[in-house]
Amino acid sequence: MVKILDRLLLFLYSLVIGALSVVMFLLSMRLVNPSFFMVEGEWLRYSFIAGSVVIFLISLRFFYISVRREKASLHSIDQRNDFGDIKISVETVENLVLKSASRIRGVKDLKTKIEVTEAGIVITIRLIVDGESSIPGLTEEVQRQVHGYVQEITGIPVSNVSVYIANIVQTQVFKSRVE
Repeated sequence: MVKILDRLLLFLYSLVIGALSVVMFLLSMRLVNPSFFMVEGEWLRYSFIAGSVVIFLISLRFFYISVRREKASLHSIDQRNDFGDIKISVETVENLVLKSASRIRGVKDLKTKIEVTEAGIVITIRLIVDGESSIPGLTEEVQRQVHGYVQEITGIPVSNVSVYIANIVQTQVFKSRVE
């Protein structure tokens, strides 16, 4: 309810400010000649013109924000079976990916992103690895394990698993000091 009220107020505000900026522009350009608005000096007149244009552009932006439709964010993946509907949150799928990929030896840190397409789930994983394992072998194992685990647990087809190796862990070597 508050969001609708905020949008309505922003809509009305943008209309009023836009109308006032148009009037200010017309007066500055001397297209309307009332006796109460006499701008002395050309620099002041040009300042009013520039100010009215800027305010009008800002009011157009506010107007656009107030009337645009928000993109429906996809918070769950919906499926249907013989017994009814199933909704699995995207966060659940992300946690399953993190759980399955973190079990693999050589993976030190990871982040994931899930996209839902008509063909199934597209999983993008950003990894930091230890640098001691073969990177092609490690990425293939991550892809295979994540693909199978997510598909088995959720029943949702996984169309693609992309792996991005962001970095390797920098281990500090401490030399013992002998005195």
